[in-house]
Amino acid sequence: MTDIIELKATDLAAMLCSRVCHDLINPIGAIGNGLEVLADPNQADMSEGARDLIASAAKQSRAKLEFARLAYGASSTAGTDIDTRECERVARILFEIEKADLEWDVPLILLPKHKAKLFMNMLLIAAGSVPRGGQVSARISGPAGEEKFEFSSKSDPEKRQKTLVPSGSAGLLSGMPDEGSVDARGIQPFYTGLLARMTDMELDIGIEQDVFFFTALPKSKDAVEASAAEETKAEDVKVEETKSEDVKAD
Repeated sequence: MTDIIELKATDLAAMLCSRVCHDLINPIGAIGNGLEVLADPNQADMSEGARDLIASAAKQSRAKLEFARLAYGASSTAGTDIDTRECERVARILFEIEKADLEWDVPLILLPKHKAKLFMNMLLIAAGSVPRGGQVSARISGPAGEEKFEFSSKSDPEKRQKTLVPSGSAGLLSGMPDEGSVDARGIQPFYTGLLARMTDMELDIGIEQDVFFFTALPKSKDAVEASAAEETKAEDVKVEETKSEDVKAD
Protein backbone atom coordinates (compact mmCIF):
# COMPACT_ATOMS: atom_id res chain seq x y z
CA MET A 1 0.00 0.00 0.00
CA THR A 2 1.33 3.44 -0.94
CA ASP A 3 1.99 5.76 2.00
CA ILE A 4 0.39 9.17 2.23
CA ILE A 5 2.90 11.88 1.38
CA GLU A 6 3.88 14.06 4.32
CA LEU A 7 5.24 17.52 3.56
CA LYS A 8 7.39 19.59 5.85
CA ALA A 9 5.65 22.74 7.07
CA THR A 10 8.16 24.86 5.15
CA ASP A 11 7.50 22.95 1.91
CA LEU A 12 3.73 23.21 2.33
CA ALA A 13 3.97 26.96 3.00
CA ALA A 14 6.30 27.47 0.02
CA MET A 15 4.00 25.61 -2.37
CA LEU A 16 0.88 27.42 -1.18
CA CYS A 17 2.70 30.74 -1.63
CA SER A 18 3.66 29.65 -5.15
CA ARG A 19 0.03 28.81 -5.84
CA VAL A 20 -1.12 32.26 -4.72
CA CYS A 21 1.60 33.94 -6.80
CA HIS A 22 0.57 31.88 -9.84
CA ASP A 23 -3.05 32.98 -9.42
CA LEU A 24 -2.10 36.65 -9.09
CA ILE A 25 0.72 37.10 -11.60
CA ASN A 26 -1.52 37.51 -14.66
CA PRO A 27 -4.04 40.03 -13.26
CA ILE A 28 -1.29 42.02 -11.53
CA GLY A 29 0.67 42.05 -14.77
CA ALA A 30 -2.41 43.25 -16.62
CA ILE A 31 -2.78 46.14 -14.18
CA GLY A 32 0.83 47.12 -14.84
CA ASN A 33 0.29 46.97 -18.61
CA GLY A 34 -2.81 49.13 -18.34
CA LEU A 35 -0.99 51.73 -16.26
CA GLU A 36 1.83 51.86 -18.81
CA VAL A 37 -0.68 52.60 -21.56
CA LEU A 38 -2.29 55.38 -19.51
CA ALA A 39 1.13 56.90 -18.84
CA ASP A 40 2.05 56.96 -22.54
CA PRO A 41 0.74 60.10 -24.30
CA ASN A 42 1.21 58.38 -27.65
CA GLN A 43 -1.44 55.78 -26.74
CA ALA A 44 -4.19 58.16 -25.67
CA ASP A 45 -6.63 56.47 -28.04
CA MET A 46 -6.26 53.24 -26.03
CA SER A 47 -6.90 54.83 -22.62
CA GLU A 48 -10.50 53.63 -22.33
CA GLY A 49 -9.50 50.04 -23.07
CA ALA A 50 -6.64 50.34 -20.59
CA ARG A 51 -9.01 51.50 -17.85
CA ASP A 52 -11.33 48.56 -18.57
CA LEU A 53 -8.35 46.20 -18.40
CA ILE A 54 -7.22 47.64 -15.06
CA ALA A 55 -10.74 47.41 -13.60
CA SER A 56 -11.15 43.78 -14.72
CA ALA A 57 -7.70 42.77 -13.46
CA ALA A 58 -8.24 44.51 -10.13
CA LYS A 59 -11.53 42.63 -9.71
CA GLN A 60 -9.79 39.32 -10.42
CA SER A 61 -6.94 40.13 -8.03
CA ARG A 62 -9.32 41.03 -5.22
CA ALA A 63 -11.35 37.84 -5.70
CA LYS A 64 -8.27 35.63 -5.66
CA LEU A 65 -6.77 37.38 -2.63
CA GLU A 66 -10.03 37.23 -0.66
CA PHE A 67 -10.26 33.53 -1.41
CA ALA A 68 -6.62 32.85 -0.52
CA ARG A 69 -6.94 34.73 2.78
CA LEU A 70 -9.85 32.53 3.86
CA ALA A 71 -8.96 29.19 2.24
CA TYR A 72 -5.19 29.14 2.83
CA GLY A 73 -4.35 31.82 5.39
CA ALA A 74 -5.09 32.45 9.03
CA SER A 75 -8.03 34.64 7.91
CA SER A 76 -8.77 35.98 11.39
CA THR A 77 -7.31 35.89 14.86
CA ALA A 78 -10.66 36.62 16.49
CA GLY A 79 -11.40 32.96 17.21
CA THR A 80 -11.30 29.41 15.96
CA ASP A 81 -14.68 29.49 14.15
CA ILE A 82 -15.70 31.10 10.87
CA ASP A 83 -19.21 32.32 10.09
CA THR A 84 -20.65 30.78 6.91
CA ARG A 85 -21.80 34.27 5.92
CA GLU A 86 -18.13 35.12 5.45
CA CYS A 87 -17.71 31.97 3.38
CA GLU A 88 -20.65 33.01 1.20
CA ARG A 89 -19.33 36.54 0.76
CA VAL A 90 -15.95 35.27 -0.43
CA ALA A 91 -17.54 32.55 -2.57
CA ARG A 92 -19.74 35.03 -4.41
CA ILE A 93 -16.79 37.36 -5.03
CA LEU A 94 -14.87 34.39 -6.46
CA PHE A 95 -17.73 33.36 -8.74
CA GLU A 96 -17.95 36.85 -10.17
CA ILE A 97 -14.74 35.94 -12.05
CA GLU A 98 -15.57 32.26 -12.62
CA LYS A 99 -17.47 31.16 -15.71
CA ALA A 100 -19.93 29.07 -13.71
CA ASP A 101 -22.94 30.18 -11.64
CA LEU A 102 -23.12 29.42 -7.92
CA GLU A 103 -26.09 27.92 -6.08
CA TRP A 104 -25.56 28.38 -2.32
CA ASP A 105 -27.51 26.17 0.08
CA VAL A 106 -25.65 26.71 3.34
CA PRO A 107 -27.22 27.53 6.73
CA LEU A 108 -25.95 30.40 8.86
CA ILE A 109 -23.67 28.53 11.24
CA LEU A 110 -20.20 28.74 12.73
CA LEU A 111 -17.71 26.24 11.36
CA PRO A 112 -14.39 25.32 12.99
CA LYS A 113 -11.67 27.13 11.05
CA HIS A 114 -10.17 24.06 9.39
CA LYS A 115 -13.60 22.80 8.34
CA ALA A 116 -14.40 26.18 6.81
CA LYS A 117 -11.10 26.06 4.92
CA LEU A 118 -11.93 22.55 3.72
CA PHE A 119 -15.33 23.70 2.46
CA MET A 120 -13.85 26.63 0.54
CA ASN A 121 -11.10 24.52 -1.02
CA MET A 122 -13.68 21.95 -2.09
CA LEU A 123 -15.64 24.77 -3.70
CA LEU A 124 -12.63 25.76 -5.80
CA ILE A 125 -12.17 22.18 -7.01
CA ALA A 126 -15.88 21.99 -7.85
CA ALA A 127 -15.54 25.19 -9.90
CA GLY A 128 -12.73 23.51 -11.82
CA SER A 129 -15.07 20.72 -12.90
CA VAL A 130 -16.91 23.11 -15.25
CA PRO A 131 -14.12 25.25 -16.74
CA ARG A 132 -16.27 26.43 -19.65
CA GLY A 133 -19.25 27.40 -17.53
CA GLY A 134 -22.26 25.76 -15.93
CA GLN A 135 -23.82 25.48 -12.49
CA VAL A 136 -22.04 24.69 -9.22
CA SER A 137 -24.10 23.82 -6.14
CA ALA A 138 -22.69 24.02 -2.60
CA ARG A 139 -24.54 22.55 0.36
CA ILE A 140 -23.97 21.92 4.08
CA SER A 141 -26.30 19.74 6.14
CA GLY A 142 -26.27 17.84 9.41
CA PRO A 143 -25.95 18.78 13.08
CA ALA A 144 -23.04 20.74 14.55
CA GLY A 145 -19.90 18.65 14.64
CA GLU A 146 -21.30 16.22 12.07
CA GLU A 147 -21.66 18.53 9.09
CA LYS A 148 -21.83 17.06 5.60
CA PHE A 149 -20.36 19.02 2.69
CA GLU A 150 -21.88 18.34 -0.72
CA PHE A 151 -20.94 19.85 -4.07
CA SER A 152 -22.32 19.09 -7.49
CA SER A 153 -21.91 20.70 -10.89
CA LYS A 154 -22.96 20.33 -14.48
CA SER A 155 -21.66 22.07 -17.57
CA ASP A 156 -23.80 24.40 -19.64
CA PRO A 157 -25.50 22.12 -22.21
CA GLU A 158 -25.57 24.90 -24.80
CA LYS A 159 -21.76 25.01 -24.75
CA ARG A 160 -21.54 21.25 -25.30
CA GLN A 161 -18.70 20.93 -22.84
CA LYS A 162 -18.14 17.86 -20.71
CA THR A 163 -18.25 18.07 -16.94
CA LEU A 164 -15.00 16.61 -15.62
CA VAL A 165 -13.09 15.63 -12.52
CA PRO A 166 -10.08 18.00 -12.39
CA SER A 167 -7.00 16.10 -13.56
CA GLY A 168 -5.14 14.21 -10.85
CA SER A 169 -7.39 15.52 -8.09
CA ALA A 170 -8.45 12.10 -6.72
CA GLY A 171 -4.86 11.03 -6.03
CA LEU A 172 -3.86 14.41 -4.63
CA LEU A 173 -6.88 14.49 -2.32
CA SER A 174 -5.95 11.08 -0.94
CA GLY A 175 -2.39 12.26 -0.31
CA MET A 176 -1.11 9.69 -2.81
CA PRO A 177 -0.73 11.55 -6.13
CA ASP A 178 -0.44 9.54 -9.33
CA GLU A 179 3.02 10.99 -10.04
CA GLY A 180 4.25 9.95 -6.60
CA SER A 181 5.05 13.52 -5.55
CA VAL A 182 3.33 16.86 -5.17
CA ASP A 183 4.37 20.24 -6.55
CA ALA A 184 2.98 23.78 -6.58
CA ARG A 185 0.56 22.91 -9.39
CA GLY A 186 -1.12 20.20 -7.34
CA ILE A 187 -0.78 21.69 -3.88
CA GLN A 188 -4.33 23.04 -3.66
CA PRO A 189 -6.13 19.65 -3.93
CA PHE A 190 -3.37 18.07 -1.83
CA TYR A 191 -4.00 20.71 0.86
CA THR A 192 -7.73 20.01 0.60
CA GLY A 193 -7.09 16.35 1.37
CA LEU A 194 -4.83 17.32 4.26
CA LEU A 195 -7.61 19.47 5.74
CA ALA A 196 -10.06 16.57 5.38
CA ARG A 197 -7.74 14.24 7.30
CA MET A 198 -7.20 16.90 9.97
CA THR A 199 -10.96 17.26 10.49
CA ASP A 200 -11.77 13.52 10.26
CA MET A 201 -13.76 13.91 7.06
CA GLU A 202 -14.02 11.29 4.30
CA LEU A 203 -13.85 12.66 0.75
CA ASP A 204 -15.51 11.21 -2.34
CA ILE A 205 -15.22 12.65 -5.84
CA GLY A 206 -16.43 11.54 -9.25
CA ILE A 207 -18.92 11.80 -12.11
CA GLU A 208 -22.36 10.19 -12.28
CA GLN A 209 -24.58 10.66 -15.34
CA ASP A 210 -22.58 13.71 -16.47
CA VAL A 211 -22.94 15.35 -13.04
CA PHE A 212 -19.84 16.02 -10.97
CA PHE A 213 -20.08 15.25 -7.26
CA PHE A 214 -17.71 16.01 -4.41
CA THR A 215 -18.61 15.20 -0.82
CA ALA A 216 -17.04 15.31 2.62
CA LEU A 217 -18.70 13.16 5.26
CA PRO A 218 -17.66 12.81 8.91
CA LYS A 219 -15.82 9.56 9.59
CA SER A 220 -17.39 7.06 11.92
CA LYS A 221 -15.96 6.77 15.43
CA ASP A 222 -14.46 3.38 14.55
CA ALA A 223 -12.79 4.82 11.43
CA VAL A 224 -11.33 7.72 13.41
CA GLU A 225 -9.94 5.34 16.05
CA ALA A 226 -8.51 3.04 13.36
CA SER A 227 -6.86 5.99 11.63
CA ALA A 228 -5.34 7.17 14.92
CA ALA A 229 -4.03 3.66 15.57
CA GLU A 230 -2.43 3.56 12.11
CA GLU A 231 -0.76 6.92 12.71
CA THR A 232 0.59 5.73 16.05
CA LYS A 233 1.89 2.55 14.44
CA ALA A 234 3.57 4.54 11.67
CA GLU A 235 5.22 6.82 14.23
CA ASP A 236 6.48 3.80 16.17
CA VAL A 237 7.97 2.36 12.98
CA LYS A 238 9.75 5.64 12.26
CA VAL A 239 11.17 5.74 15.77
CA GLU A 240 12.47 2.17 15.44
CA GLU A 241 14.00 2.95 12.04
CA THR A 242 15.72 6.01 13.49
CA LYS A 243 17.12 3.97 16.38
CA SER A 244 18.35 1.33 13.96
CA GLU A 245 20.08 3.92 11.82
CA ASP A 246 21.72 5.45 14.91
CA VAL A 247 23.01 2.04 15.97
CA LYS A 248 24.48 1.40 12.52
CA ALA A 249 26.12 4.83 12.58
CA ASP A 250 27.78 4.02 15.91
